[in-house]
Amino acid sequence: MSTNTESNKYTILFAIGMVVIVGSLLAFTASSLAPNIDENKRLEKQQNILYAMGVNENEGSSANFVSTEKAPELFKQYITEQIVIQGGNITTSNDAYLIDVKKQQSNAKAGLDRKLPLFIGEKEGQKYYIAPILGKGLWDAIWAYVAMDENMVIQGAYFDHKGETPGLGANIKERFFMDDFIGEHLLDNGTFKGITVSKSNADPKNIDKTDYEVDAIAGATITGDGVAAMIKSELKLYLPYFKSLNN
Repeated sequence: MSTNTESNKYTILFAIGMVVIVGSLLAFTASSLAPNIDENKRLEKQQNILYAMGVNENEGSSANFVSTEKAPELFKQYITEQIVIQGGNITTSNDAYLIDVKKQQSNAKAGLDRKLPLFIGEKEGQKYYIAPILGKGLWDAIWAYVAMDENMVIQGAYFDHKGETPGLGANIKERFFMDDFIGEHLLDNGTFKGITVSKSNADPKNIDKTDYEVDAIAGATITGDGVAAMIKSELKLYLPYFKSLNN
């Protein structure tokens, strides 16, 4: 008996069969690739943290990470401690860099104590405190890893984005923007000020490091405002910890 391939029943059964087969293949592919995806995320975070504290392969005006092959060993070499700050308590965790900052922001909005990861590194006798922060740009998420000294003076930063406009807001990950933050003070006599990304900055060469401003990127006002808001709202959360270092 031949099958009527033009019948509605055949069409429905064929569609269901294809959905099951394709779904099974996708599920298998996703599960088999998951370890590689997680490993790539881990390496990327290590590269970001190292970049912020000046362990990178920058050349000329280009921003370049250390290679993924070198990242794990350099991370062990330069990051001396990983801590988690939560509700006034400080714990040591070797997996602090795996904390999902976005999830922790959601926890805080729900009234839960937020986990704040902080990475303590040392290079050439200087200590660095690197904080991961997350905010909102023009189109989607923006984030950064900001390295500070014990007085919350910025020693380095790496910015990135999910979908900012190429040539405009996307330039937050270019060295000419990121390097402007080096040396900038976040505190004014112990009071957290943050940093404004300003179109009217009176210090375009960024010589004054205590004006709490850096030059904006032309045509990227909303992205710049997002960077400033992210720094102010996220890094301010670490202020009690830094005050405890100086007591």
